[in-house]
Amino acid sequence: MYKLNKQSNKSKARLGVLKTAHGSINTPFFMPIATKAAIKTLTVDDVKKLGAQIILSNTYHNYIRPGIDTFKKFKGLHNFMDCGLPILTDSGGYQVFSLAKLRKIKGDNIEFKSHLDGSKHILNPKKVIDIQKAIGSDIMMVLDECVGLPATKAKTIQALERTTRWAQQALDYKNKLKIKKQLLFGIIQGGDFKDLRLRSAKEITAMKFDGFAIGGLAVGEPAKTMYKVLDYTVPELPENKPRYLMGVGYPDNILQAVKSGIDMFDCVIPTREARHGRLFIRTKQSLTGEFYKTINIRNSGFKNNKKPVNKTTLKNYSHAYLHHLFKTDEILGLRLATVHNLEFYLQLMQDIRKAIKNNKI
Repeated sequence: MYKLNKQSNKSKARLGVLKTAHGSINTPFFMPIATKAAIKTLTVDDVKKLGAQIILSNTYHNYIRPGIDTFKKFKGLHNFMDCGLPILTDSGGYQVFSLAKLRKIKGDNIEFKSHLDGSKHILNPKKVIDIQKAIGSDIMMVLDECVGLPATKAKTIQALERTTRWAQQALDYKNKLKIKKQLLFGIIQGGDFKDLRLRSAKEITAMKFDGFAIGGLAVGEPAKTMYKVLDYTVPELPENKPRYLMGVGYPDNILQAVKSGIDMFDCVIPTREARHGRLFIRTKQSLTGEFYKTINIRNSGFKNNKKPVNKTTLKNYSHAYLHHLFKTDEILGLRLATVHNLEFYLQLMQDIRKAIKNNKI
């Protein structure tokens, strides 16, 4: 469970510890993404050495392939991918709803066709719990409906009501199965409508979840819209439960969300950007103003640059060498860039925790 250890006197930022079946996690934290039971180009040991405390995997993709039977045979995803870290699984709802023409909703069932072979499947709140139970994730997420922004109020209300109904069904089913070791988080929706966000927060926090997530952000809206939603939503969440902002984000987004009282983050940005040769670079130690920049290692200006990419994990590799790897499409380039970017993000979280401890943010 969650223990709040410190509240900053400069913002709503806070320090805590989240206990799971596979270990305790210091908050706030960032989760590297292992969508299909793998962090692209890296092993779990790699990210653990970089400072990762937990990883995230995807229920939908793992359900489609390798499938629930495989996880039952291996007694969970931890054994399947040799992972000693805690694992959070998102519900897969975002992926299913993004299928658009391949899915339709009938009552509380989502009927959809696999993006791989067109085979027909059904997801509902109970089945999503069954899948995550077989996966054995430390933190499970309820099935929800995420609408893109902007969205009409009518469509947002429909998604909110469905999300609330599904949340209760998922919680009741978890309790019926007497699942004790796996935590379950509820998800707050409501788009960018203040009254709907407050309504969703009230309805979801009335249920006895182990933590609460804010969904439906980082879907293309301006950052200022995200911050505005956080400003009026986070105060409605219990102080004694962890708070998770799903799918966020860039370093400055994370820092601002921490100041708003968020504890947990995940995003594909550091790994995705790495695969395109875009690297995150700290420009100063303090977390004020513009504290980082990005570079594209593919640019010709790095062709003969002897400077090491960083002073830690890539201290023996020059900008020129990494530039060469990307220009020649060598897989090693993707791996080294991914190591660099994840180290940046995980070190950022360590610096943020230290700054909260010292009341710097």
